[in-house]
Amino acid sequence: MRVMTFPLSVGFLVAVVFCGCTSRDQPMAAHGTTTALLPEPMHMVLAPADSLTLGGFDWDFTQAPDWATVGDRWRTEWFSEVFPDSRTDRRPLTFKSDTSLAEEAYVLSVEAAGVTIAAGDKAGAVHGLVSLRQMLPIACETGTCESVKLPLVRISDSPSYPHRGLLLDACRHFQPIDRVKHLIDQLALHKMNVLHWHLTEDQGWRIEIDAYPRLTEVGAWRTEKDSSQHGGFYTKAEIREVVDYAAVRGVDIIPEIELPGHSRAAIAAYPWLSCTGEALPVPNDWGVFKDIYCAGNDSTLAFLKTVLDEVVELFPSRYVHIGGDEAPKVRWSACEKCQTRIAANHLHAEHDLQSWFINEIGAHLATHGKTLIGWDEILEGGIPEGATVQSWRGVDGGIQALREGHDAILSPTSHCYFDYPLQATDLAEVYTFGTVLEAIPRDAPGRLLGGECNMWTEHAPAHLVDSKIFPRLVAMSEVLWGTADTARYDEFLARLDRHYDRLDAQGVDFGLETVPVTATSHIEDGQLSVLIEPAMRGVTGNAGFVPTITGIPEQVTALPATFIIDGLGEVRAEITHRHRILDLPERFPVAGHLGLAASHVDIRHTPSPYYPGGGPEGLADGWRGSTDFRDGHWQASQGEDMRVQLTWPQTVQVDSVTVQFYLYQDAWIFLPDKIHLAYYTSEDEVDILAFMPADLGWQSVREPDDRQTIVSLTLPLDVRTDAVWFEAFNSGPCPDWHDAATEPTWLFMDEFVVHGAAN
Repeated sequence: MRVMTFPLSVGFLVAVVFCGCTSRDQPMAAHGTTTALLPEPMHMVLAPADSLTLGGFDWDFTQAPDWATVGDRWRTEWFSEVFPDSRTDRRPLTFKSDTSLAEEAYVLSVEAAGVTIAAGDKAGAVHGLVSLRQMLPIACETGTCESVKLPLVRISDSPSYPHRGLLLDACRHFQPIDRVKHLIDQLALHKMNVLHWHLTEDQGWRIEIDAYPRLTEVGAWRTEKDSSQHGGFYTKAEIREVVDYAAVRGVDIIPEIELPGHSRAAIAAYPWLSCTGEALPVPNDWGVFKDIYCAGNDSTLAFLKTVLDEVVELFPSRYVHIGGDEAPKVRWSACEKCQTRIAANHLHAEHDLQSWFINEIGAHLATHGKTLIGWDEILEGGIPEGATVQSWRGVDGGIQALREGHDAILSPTSHCYFDYPLQATDLAEVYTFGTVLEAIPRDAPGRLLGGECNMWTEHAPAHLVDSKIFPRLVAMSEVLWGTADTARYDEFLARLDRHYDRLDAQGVDFGLETVPVTATSHIEDGQLSVLIEPAMRGVTGNAGFVPTITGIPEQVTALPATFIIDGLGEVRAEITHRHRILDLPERFPVAGHLGLAASHVDIRHTPSPYYPGGGPEGLADGWRGSTDFRDGHWQASQGEDMRVQLTWPQTVQVDSVTVQFYLYQDAWIFLPDKIHLAYYTSEDEVDILAFMPADLGWQSVREPDDRQTIVSLTLPLDVRTDAVWFEAFNSGPCPDWHDAATEPTWLFMDEFVVHGAAN
């Protein structure tokens, strides 16, 4: 265990460490505590008795004169509302510069005479201030704090990882300056030290560039599907303001300028940047687009170098992130300039061209003394010497980078994507990220710098960002500090429970720790029952079953509750958490049907390991897929037909079948282009019913369709049989008009619902 909180039995040691004491009979207006520190410190020695009473601090930088200027801003910007200026019962808050301490390390001592923060650098001093602030009563966050008593304590602390970051996507949905500052405050107050600011994307260019004004005149704005305008950008003055604001709080801002892909906003402003020169709008949907920067065009390369020249002037960070992910090579393969570049540089293929392109960018950044960071795709074909790899597609890319002598940052989707729903990545899952980091080999020549949590904003306007980030960021802060211990997760939750009031006081609109209620099913004799019960502390509410056919709730009762499910519908739960009524109910699509009585469920396809949907049995378990295709109930296969067969132990009456498909062409998810439904009439005979899109009332499944929706299909049958099978045929590669043309499409299918009777 990294954290050492010494028990009262070490009173002699504590008495030696802490000289002097505060009279016990002094009135205590409010109590400070060490039991709510987040992240938990590495080492802590707590005095068994006595305390320091104070009504404010007298800030003293005589032993750290180099910090005096920034220290004044710490006092005015961070502690101005902690104590009224009129208080006279102040105690010294002394800062000491101690070069023997490691980077970001600090020693916080609360003694009877006052408080001392020793650190080797300003970042460490900030961390010490954070621990001190968290020890103060919650009332101090709202300006109502008067006299308090602090426990006498000595904290010796330092982080395990030098890179502890949050990615903020300001492109899909623009994030106003005040929200960016708000997040910087929260990073600092959780001892996180990096804001990875995603500033350019397909859907918006957010940074002012003097040499190319159309980037913000055109590229910063898009027309939404409802004809409204969305956009915004940061002026250079605003960026300098934010960078300065972050620096005072010990937060380094790393800008990300995406290339060569995710570049449609720039191409909308300057079409000559692409391979085709076609005039294209700023997209108003999500996905991966085939129009990217032309790697064969010298003017495109010159453009990017000029952009980066202006970017590095704004950001003092040693790093610049260039993206490098999800760059389809369709245009490059058909581009004369790109093919000429490949031949002239003796490259083998388009992947090598991307490597050449990124090397050119890396070399240019190096002339400014900057280090390139790129997503793990930049490993394909080789990367610039000294570049850092950020691994998001699991951790393998990071491990490869380390073995090749590169530094690595880990932000795998499994633990670090906070835009993902709680069903995919809840608080407990984030907390286990520490075990992932600890399992990374340490014998490679490269350095594991740490990790990041990623807040992509496709589905998160600015007002929703807090609720997605928190409280998960709190868990991540403890993981990256190095004190997360999964065996003591309950202790972390106890500290977090006290921390919620502080987040409230700081205006953080935090979300939930996990899915607030769980739904478990039981099948007996073909009958489905579903139990809904609270899944986390502080959750109450009511639930009921809502049949699809009526839309009227039935069996409404307080949680926990069990429902007998007959037919299609959803169990809907209205939730209250910590005295706040959640805006939206929890919905669980379910189906009680004849298929639940089947003796065998067989499939003839290979479910994706990312979307297994419970395997064969998951297609006849009573759970239907929701509008989130990542909910665990959707089963998917890429580039393959999907087939499911249900077999009963005796002949049954089958009236019809219902199945649902997911449609989201931007994510390469297409409807099937034909369907077969079959049943056995005898041991050797099979009747096959074939359906084409026209039979189903669908347009051609290969035509553009901008919907993200569920398509439900009910097919009549009216037979007596002991086996039914259903086959959905994949529509083939993405069509030519698609941004992922030639890539295999996905089929997503959920519950195979069989309507009928067992006798």
